[in-house]
Amino acid sequence: MSQHHEILNAHLRNFAALNDKDIVDASSLWKPRKINKGDFFNMQFVVCNDLGLVVKGIFRIYYVDPETSEEKNLFFFSENQFLVSFRSFISRKACHYFIQALEDSEIIYISHRDLNGLYETHPNWAIFGRLLAELFFTYSQTRTEELLFFSHEHRFIRLLDEHPNIINRIPAYHISSFLGITNPSLSRIRKRINR
Repeated sequence: MSQHHEILNAHLRNFAALNDKDIVDASSLWKPRKINKGDFFNMQFVVCNDLGLVVKGIFRIYYVDPETSEEKNLFFFSENQFLVSFRSFISRKACHYFIQALEDSEIIYISHRDLNGLYETHPNWAIFGRLLAELFFTYSQTRTEELLFFSHEHRFIRLLDEHPNIINRIPAYHISSFLGITNPSLSRIRKRINR
């Protein structure tokens, strides 16, 4: 068994009540993939066909503002997180944004077709699907609530809780974009937190 599959299996057991048979029956459907820094897991205007688990690396979800051509970061995914444009994946409609690797990265992924086949044949995989939907709904709701109710500083602290070493892994302007602030504002926030 590959190291990718070992990481995946441990994550699946932790995430959903999958038994040995569930995992063995699905193991050949999950494929490893390397994605170089700057390359894309999914492109804007393309249907997202795969669900990935990040084994190594960090990804950003972003869109390009049509008026200013500025890239705006919406979300980050790093190790042991599922990687997908969930709305596109389940609706089979084009994705509104890009999912790009910010480091040389490795994932293990399954296709929409193969995952749906598991849902139909394995009750525990159907439960996995429900838990996955709940997870991505929670991500979406949390992001909306952060933008509505939390200060930039509070959002920054939450980002560090979610991705503890992100500040050392990606350029600061990506974090500023995610927070909706300038780089000097981010520097001031970091100084206040470090005190």
